[in-house]
Amino acid sequence: MEYDESSTITLVSHIHSSAADFLKARLSAKGLPDFVSSHGYILFLLAKHDRMTMTELSKSINRDKSTTTVLVRKLEAAGLVTSQTSETDSRSKWILLTDKGREYNCITSGLSQELNNTFYTGFSQEEKQQLCRLLSRILHNFHPTEDK
Repeated sequence: MEYDESSTITLVSHIHSSAADFLKARLSAKGLPDFVSSHGYILFLLAKHDRMTMTELSKSINRDKSTTTVLVRKLEAAGLVTSQTSETDSRSKWILLTDKGREYNCITSGLSQELNNTFYTGFSQEEKQQLCRLLSRILHNFHPTEDK
């Protein structure tokens, strides 16, 4: 199929769907549960920040608090995260990775590298950087008040 600038969003959507299918197949082959991309992003963020509040997670994944709660509960049920009540504010909860969550992240890190290798097959380093700059500009168009 031929794509032009008027079908760019369709193309991005197809790429997103293909990447999700790629990861789902790889996770299934390893006997691991597949989650939606927001689950994976939560696990990635927790690995990067050690612990985060529900509010911080909601803002980071661009979802409302109720949706984030549902996502975190599924990860909790799978044993990948745990929650702790804040020492300073009993209304606030910290979300943390469990050992099982860290193991899951190690496995998915390798799959992420495999996905990136597939995604960028045939691209020069300059083309990769240019694509990233262009996509960042598009994202900024939707969120102009956020820092780049």
